Amino acid sequence: MPGIIILITLLLLTGTVPATADEISPERKAELRYLLKQDCGACHGMRLKGGLGPSLGADRLAPYDIQFITQTILQGRPGTPMPPWKPFMSEQEALWLARQLKQGAH
Repeated sequence: MPGIIILITLLLLTGTVPATADEISPERKAELRYLLKQDCGACHGMRLKGGLGPSLGADRLAPYDIQFITQTILQGRPGTPMPPWKPFMSEQEALWLARQLKQGAH
């Protein structure tokens, strides 16, 4: 118990709170943007306007909810060339990436 009090006191004095596991660092976001351009771009086109895979433009993704896109990133699309990316990113990271795609910020 005294350890918790000391920790809380230190946090209050420094004005900082430890980062949660759900936060994505700026460095990781840069890695995910690179993955989107290079790896996803290999099939979806370097500008993500389509190629072997469909366009990933915001207009093309508009009908799909964010969870569908997130799960597609993580699980892939069976019966298609779309691979699962779950071994390479967390669900939170896939959700962030899906939001970037929906907003057209790629």
